[in-house]
Amino acid sequence: MLKEGDKAPDFSLLADTGEKISLNKFKGKKVVLYFYPKDNTTGCTAEACDFRDNIKMFNRKNTVIIGVSKDSIESHKKFKEKYKLPFLLLSDQSLDVLKAYGVWKEKTLYGKKFMGVERTTFIIDEDGKIVKIFPKVKVKGHIEEIIKNLK
Repeated sequence: MLKEGDKAPDFSLLADTGEKISLNKFKGKKVVLYFYPKDNTTGCTAEACDFRDNIKMFNRKNTVIIGVSKDSIESHKKFKEKYKLPFLLLSDQSLDVLKAYGVWKEKTLYGKKFMGVERTTFIIDEDGKIVKIFPKVKVKGHIEEIIKNLK
C-alpha cells in the first residue's frame, strides 16, 4: 500500500490523445493524479468538471491534472469532448496502474460485491514523491481539499 512520502510508481498508459503518457514526463511539475470509476457517471462527471472549472488555478500552481480509469480511449475521447475537459484522461484497461496505486478494490453496491476503482486522488510533487493521498473521495468539496494541500 502506498503512503505519503513514497515515490509515486511510474507508468506508461495511453491517453485520450492517442499518445503514451508516463508520469516521468511531468518531472518538475506537481501532478494531481486522480482515479475514478467510470466516464459519464454522475460523480465522475461532477469531479471532472470541478477540475475543469479550476484549471487556471492549477496552471498557476505549476500543477498538471491527470484522470485515470479503466474506460477505453474511445470512451475517454467522448467524455472529454462532451464536457470540454482540458486535461489528460488515461486508460488502464490492464488494471496494472490501478493495482500499483492500490485503488482497484472490492466494492459493494446494493449488497453485491464486485471489483472496481475506489475514487482516490494523489498529489505528487515535482520530484515524483507522493505528498498527499485522498482515499475514498467524496466529490463535493474535494477540489477545495486539493487546493488547500497544494503548496
